[in-house]
Amino acid sequence: MYQNYLKLRDERKLTDYAVAKNTGVPRSTFSDWKTGRCTPKVEKLMKIADFFGVSIDDLVRPE
Repeated sequence: MYQNYLKLRDERKLTDYAVAKNTGVPRSTFSDWKTGRCTPKVEKLMKIADFFGVSIDDLVRPE
């Protein structure tokens, strides 16, 4: 999931800060996902998917 998020973020030349500010998902959440400290909750996935204009499936589908 984190790799898909990174791809979407980088394609749009955004930072975690910008995504966090626009979605309300704390920046620390992204680093937790990256390190495997926690798994994404559906509510947060929905906010991120809506922000990027993609489906939740696009975020979580293995590459």
